[in-house]
Amino acid sequence: MAGMRRDAMKTPPGKVYLVGAGPGAPDLITLRGAEILGRADIVFHDALVHPEVLALASRAEKIAVGKRCGKLATAQQFINKRLVDAARKHRVVVRLKGGDPMLFGRAQEEIAALDAAAIPYEVVPGVTSALAAAAEAGVSLTQRGVARTVAFATPRVGEGEAPSNWAAGAALADTAVIYMGAGQAGQVSSALIAAGAARDTPVLVAENASLPEARRIVLTLEELPQITWYGITGPTLIMVGRAFAVALAAADEKAQ
Repeated sequence: MAGMRRDAMKTPPGKVYLVGAGPGAPDLITLRGAEILGRADIVFHDALVHPEVLALASRAEKIAVGKRCGKLATAQQFINKRLVDAARKHRVVVRLKGGDPMLFGRAQEEIAALDAAAIPYEVVPGVTSALAAAAEAGVSLTQRGVARTVAFATPRVGEGEAPSNWAAGAALADTAVIYMGAGQAGQVSSALIAAGAARDTPVLVAENASLPEARRIVLTLEELPQITWYGITGPTLIMVGRAFAVALAAADEKAQ
C-alpha cells in the first residue's frame, strides 16, 4: 500500500443520470427513470417536475435548478459545476429534466461538462410534451396522406447567442411543434407566415399537456396572437399543420 500512487487510491466518481421526467403527469415517467430515481443519492430537478415524480427519489437530497421563463433561474454553468461536484461525492446523481433531456433540455452543455471532468453519465429518455399533447388531442403528428415531416422548434435563444432562423425549417415541415413560444405568439405567427406558411393553417395550442388542468385552443395561424386573451400560465406548445384541420373544423362548428 505504501508504494501505491496517491491518485490510484482516490475513490472513483459516481455516475450522473440525465433523466427525462416526461411531459407532466407523474405516471408517464419511464420505468427506467423511476428505477434510477429510487437509487438516487441527490437529484437536481427542473421547476416543472411533478411532486409525485420527485417523491420517487425517497432517499435523495433534492435541489431545484429550474429555468422557467421570466422567473429566477439557475445559471447553466453553475448547474454543470454542481453535477461534477456531486458526482465526486455521491454514487448516483440524477439531473431530472421535464420531457426528454435531449430536446430543448440543455443536455449537451451538461454532457460536455461531465466529459471534461471525466465523469461517467447516462441519458435516460423521456416522453416529450409534443407527443403527450398529440395523444390527448387524438391527432397524429404524422397523419397518413397529410404529414410526412415533423419539426420541433423554438424561437427562444440564450443570452449572447446569435438569432435563429427557426421559422424557415418549421414552415417547410408538414407539422411543426413550437416549444417555449406562447409568450411570443404574435412574433411566431408573423415569422411563420413570412417564411411561407399559409395564414389559414390550423393551429392547436396545448397548455399543461397530460395534466388534469390541460387545455387546448384551436385557431388559425393568422389568429394565433389571440391566445394572449386566454390567460395562459402553464407550459404551452404551439402545434401547426394541416393535421389539425379536423380539430379546427370541430372548434368552428362548436362556436356556431
